[in-house]
Amino acid sequence: AALPASRAFPASAYMLERVQTAVVGGGVVGLAVARALSRSGREVLLLESENLTGSGTSSRNSEVVHAGIYYTAGSLKARACVEGRRALYSFCEAYAVPYSRCGKLLVATEEGELAQLDAVAEKARANGLSGSGEALVRLTSAEAARLEPEVRCVGALHSPSTGIVDSHALMTALLADAERHGATLALGSSVVGGECGG
Repeated sequence: AALPASRAFPASAYMLERVQTAVVGGGVVGLAVARALSRSGREVLLLESENLTGSGTSSRNSEVVHAGIYYTAGSLKARACVEGRRALYSFCEAYAVPYSRCGKLLVATEEGELAQLDAVAEKARANGLSGSGEALVRLTSAEAARLEPEVRCVGALHSPSTGIVDSHALMTALLADAERHGATLALGSSVVGGECGG
């Protein structure tokens, strides 16, 4: 289900000749950007072409919170994933957004794959996954089976910081906080042009 329209205005009801900041798109990224800008004191108009926020790609994802295991060490993706995961869990705690740090298992199904697990663990360390609650933990087949009885493997890595989040509740919380800080949502508002001014 898409997000409710709370205090949204149709484009025809809320037209400005100029606005300090326009954010195009009311998916999770647009909502997060609108929230951050409104919290910084900017005038924000959030433009969404659909009649509901979060009704596109943001409502059709796996809702997985990635740990930051696979990206190239030092890359923007690696840094953003690790820092973003930490920030997301903090946001979920602060705004009562349902989530679970359920973890995940990366398994080797034959002896020849164990070296690949070591390489994955090293990449995760290089990306900053270290310490309690973040570092990948090497497991024997018996230890993996205790976590997931249906798994058959010769060894595994446990990623304790991988999780899932309720994306709809997340988007609702982002929108509510953006509006609390003065952002205005305009639904049914396709952007066909504009000018940036100083």
